Amino acid sequence: MEIRRALPQDIRELLHCLKMKSKYAVLLVFVISLVIIEKENNFISRVSDKLKQSPQALAEANSTEISPAPARNGSLASLQELDAAFSQLRSHLYNITLQLAGDGDPGPRRHVLLMATTRTGSSFVGEFFNQQGSIFYLFEPLWHVEKTVTFLPGGASTVGSALVYRDVLKQLLLCDLYILENFISPVPEGHLTPFLFRRGSSHSLCEEPVCTPSTKKVFEKYYCKNRRCGPLNITLAAEACRRKQHVALKTVRIRQLEFLQPLVEDPRLDLRIIQLVRDPRAVLASRMVAFSGKYETWKKWASEGEAPLREEEVQRLRGNCESIRVSAELGLRRPGWLRGRYMLVRYEDVARAPLQKAREMFRFAGLPLTQQVEEWIGRNTQAPRDGNGVYSTCKNSSEQFDKWRFSMPFKLAQVVQDACGPAMQLFGYKLAGSPAALANRSFSLLEEAQPAWVT
Repeated sequence: MEIRRALPQDIRELLHCLKMKSKYAVLLVFVISLVIIEKENNFISRVSDKLKQSPQALAEANSTEISPAPARNGSLASLQELDAAFSQLRSHLYNITLQLAGDGDPGPRRHVLLMATTRTGSSFVGEFFNQQGSIFYLFEPLWHVEKTVTFLPGGASTVGSALVYRDVLKQLLLCDLYILENFISPVPEGHLTPFLFRRGSSHSLCEEPVCTPSTKKVFEKYYCKNRRCGPLNITLAAEACRRKQHVALKTVRIRQLEFLQPLVEDPRLDLRIIQLVRDPRAVLASRMVAFSGKYETWKKWASEGEAPLREEEVQRLRGNCESIRVSAELGLRRPGWLRGRYMLVRYEDVARAPLQKAREMFRFAGLPLTQQVEEWIGRNTQAPRDGNGVYSTCKNSSEQFDKWRFSMPFKLAQVVQDACGPAMQLFGYKLAGSPAALANRSFSLLEEAQPAWVT
């Protein structure tokens, strides 16, 4: 009788806890309920030998429905009432979970890594995840690591930098944003910094409660675009990350897919890797505009042709293409540790059908595509022609993705084709055999039938 009197009070307390708008509170209450029921079942089992001996009694005890027939003993009646109460509680928990999730069960916590190289459209594709309200999104957090940790090029130094990037990524995906304090310059004071690279490119860092009141006379090198916020409080940002249902970040500083195996196998993470690639001829054309100073040699050679390209320049291009190809081939082989964890996406396919490819990427990641994301894609892929800045994510994507081919000198395209031929073949990019073919609008530089790996 004590058990029956105590149970309703426990359930009322549990249901009061369910008012918390958090998945983890729901799970915690569910676990507590299981513990309570289990303890009470054990208590009844100890005081009822008949329950252990009678198969019929066991079958009745496991039922979630209360029989209208009177129970043959007090222990069985108590257990049946407890099971009925547990069934009702489970139903309440399920319904509240559906309410919190909106369209359904929010499912497990996902971690998404958008892996790309510069000028491949990664900022544009990253916005798909940034616009999803349940995702904590970070834009290029490894920028600080690259600026702080200096390695000599090539050999073991490349391996060393990849290992540092990987370890920082792991902490960020686990919402340990304090790891960045080791790389941000100047060093944050009291976990406050106005120097987090491109803070404004992450909605999660520019919304309450992370957006604190602005502070006068504080210079902010990186700030929120649509509202005035004080210096970034890393503690508040880490708490916001833990409150969000999922975590996503994009980086152009990880190219070696094999180094990510420990992250994929980490039981604390449910990591999905999306590798974004683009026609290397388009990438070079875009870099020559965006990073003009670094490509003076290429521009002079393309326009004047007086001095030959330096061999180290071509080798660097070839090395970049090969590192991308090797990673993609590893992912497409689908080794056991990567099965269901890797997706290869061409930027050109995203540009031609952004909503379709967004759905495919979200489906792969196990995430719902919200109306907010769909509306953003609609607004930002049909922009007027005069709104296409170098770093803009607002473009008329169907007209922009191959615009480069009508201004690139053919001899420059030939150099890229010679250096990046294997990668271009793998990704389904056609080689242009003449200047006319390169500039011919009716001649597609993409394979007519999508490669077999395109989902």
